[in-house]
Amino acid sequence: MNRQFVPLLLSLFLIKTTLSQAQVRQPSATAMAASNNVEWHSLGNDENSSMPLGNGDIAANVWTEKNGDILLLIAKSNAWAETGNLLKIGRVRVKLSPNPFADSTGFTHVLRLESGMLELKRGNNKVWVWIDANHPVVHVQASLSGAGTLTAAAEIWRKTEAAADFSATGPDLAAIMAGDRQPKLKPDVIFPVKQNRIAWCHYNADSYYPYVLKQQHLESLISKYPDPLYQRCFGALMNGPGLVKQDDRTLKSAKAAKQLRLDIVALADTKTASPADWNKQVNTLTDAISKQDISSLRKAHEQWWANFWNRSWIHVTGTGDAQKVSQGYAMQRYMMAASSRGESAVKFNGGLFTVGHDMAEGVKQSAKEHNADFREWGESYWHQNNRLLYWPLVMTGDNDLLKPWFGMYLKRLDFAIARNRVYYQHGGASFPETMEFFGVPRMEDFGTNNPTNQIDSRWQRYHIQGTLEVIAEMLDQYDYYGDKAAVKESTVPFADAIITFYDKHWQRDAKGKIYMSPIQSLETYQLTAANPTPDIAGLMSVIPRLLALPHKLTTQQQRDNWSRVLRDLPPLPMGKTVRGKSPAFGEGDADGKTVILPSEKYGKTENSENPELYVAFPYRIYGVGKPNLELALNTFAARIFPQNTCWGQDGTQASILGLTNVAKKAAIAEFTNYGNQLFPWFWSTSHDWIPDFDNGGAGMITLQNMLMQCDGKRIQLTPAWPADWTADFKLHAPGNTTVAGHVEKGKLSNLQVIPAIRAKDVVVVASKE
Repeated sequence: MNRQFVPLLLSLFLIKTTLSQAQVRQPSATAMAASNNVEWHSLGNDENSSMPLGNGDIAANVWTEKNGDILLLIAKSNAWAETGNLLKIGRVRVKLSPNPFADSTGFTHVLRLESGMLELKRGNNKVWVWIDANHPVVHVQASLSGAGTLTAAAEIWRKTEAAADFSATGPDLAAIMAGDRQPKLKPDVIFPVKQNRIAWCHYNADSYYPYVLKQQHLESLISKYPDPLYQRCFGALMNGPGLVKQDDRTLKSAKAAKQLRLDIVALADTKTASPADWNKQVNTLTDAISKQDISSLRKAHEQWWANFWNRSWIHVTGTGDAQKVSQGYAMQRYMMAASSRGESAVKFNGGLFTVGHDMAEGVKQSAKEHNADFREWGESYWHQNNRLLYWPLVMTGDNDLLKPWFGMYLKRLDFAIARNRVYYQHGGASFPETMEFFGVPRMEDFGTNNPTNQIDSRWQRYHIQGTLEVIAEMLDQYDYYGDKAAVKESTVPFADAIITFYDKHWQRDAKGKIYMSPIQSLETYQLTAANPTPDIAGLMSVIPRLLALPHKLTTQQQRDNWSRVLRDLPPLPMGKTVRGKSPAFGEGDADGKTVILPSEKYGKTENSENPELYVAFPYRIYGVGKPNLELALNTFAARIFPQNTCWGQDGTQASILGLTNVAKKAAIAEFTNYGNQLFPWFWSTSHDWIPDFDNGGAGMITLQNMLMQCDGKRIQLTPAWPADWTADFKLHAPGNTTVAGHVEKGKLSNLQVIPAIRAKDVVVVASKE
């Protein structure tokens, strides 16, 4: 490999020369977003024909059926039931009469990314569906060529009961709230129609939380840390101008008109006394929204999306594969914007866009036959998977989308510290790899009636390194945007607790080095591993960055403790290859190449990760422009498990190491791993569930690092960019910097660095592989 580094002062001359020969005009951000719009010309069949909409908290799968009906399957980021399941809000069926879409001749169904809207059109008949970016409401607006009526019906597949029949008590309530019994899903509550408004909700009259904590020997913490499920209530209210009650679940136009509208207000309250109290709140919220001018709301909504797309972009052309990569990048970012501004982080296994259909009562659900609340791999968060959705959002400038991810850990930090006190009688905090949103291990992994405090599953028992990645992400966000208050109040306390755990939990060896055992190296080397590379690399990466923070943000005691832990870390484990590959059990050939090992000690493989390459991504100890790159390249070449899709790691790691061809192949694979639904960017299930957001997340990371890598103040452009791909880009860099430009046939032009003083830190990397 031959790689050249061109300082910016020289490259600026080259860029100006290129511009004088052929001026390149960059398209606008909204035009680039619009170039990825999806247009269909036939009516759908069922929920597998849906398109995604969302405002970051409320989301919807929207589809048509052959009779011209429009269906909205509505979700909300924090609709957590008493059982710990993330439920849908409900489904709404919209009928127009006469129905302009009953005949699909001349019909178009367009998802407009630039405005976060869905448009249905036939002739002069149009319907727009949009979820207000600034308010918790779904709008359906119809403009018809002739007067017609609109009917909207709430379709709820779960059991229901009238509000008058609701009772918050029951024979099992005391046992459930004492943690002796698991709760069962209660019926949804249907309210009597008042003011031509139809409302329904799900109310958690009991909770799974006491049962989980008692099973995990944390009874002493139940009263100290509020139950996040108990008395949570979520649901929706339907109303609209000129709509009147038809029955307790249906609204219909009072008279025919050319302009029709339905509004669906969604609300989740994390603590409310009763369904009746929730109903008062949702009606008050609806009153406030109804007073606002719909044209002004729509204009503000469209402006939010315009501002969003203007934050950042990567628009790739040049080959058919390049265009697919470009569209996949835009779609993943769009779906994250549509679902990651609420209370809860987006789940890797479907996010808010899972679908299903009504099932006969008593029929067991499966991956093939299930209702809309079904989700393979359950309700917990797998850090190894979920991290991929959030790493790329630093470089895109999407700090608002990062908040739920960081918040899931920060909100439960005190609980995690207390949990470790109960379990280990020492300070610090750790978080399990598979975790409920409220910070405890997934029950399926911990094990029912487990007499110990150890996770029963061998796949997860000692898997804790993910929080080191969270620290690294938080520090990236600080480097890029400089929020000192957030670092002092959130990042530093979180990092200090995690590092304290590593300091206190294991003994030192004869050399005074921390000896991490028992532990595991990701899921691939379980139970018998010692001193795993991901954990060592993570600590080696984040501690120097913490020590480099302004001293006003940390204390002397923290810095002393971090320095001691850094000094006491064992070195990265090294070994020799066996016939060119990473050695089994660490035993290499005498004449093999020196490589980084997955752990100092390890047994047989149990999964298909390459833990030794965490030195590249996520921790960036080795990479383009850094020392000893050859060692990391040899380690990559020796990896046992090449994999491109889902959470496969080739793309994210090859791009950091400047391996252009490998990274390109991975990006194509990640962004074209289409699902089996009509909207292909509901990514294939792979190891997870549809849409598998790991595909798009890993693809975003890969593509970004092919185009730009930052190391301290240095900004490296095109470190792994293929010559046959053309790109217009705008990305964020450390120091509140944005870098925009055009790259074509390996040549950079139209470079704009803001602030201009940062241009001196830009290096153009020419890679020839």
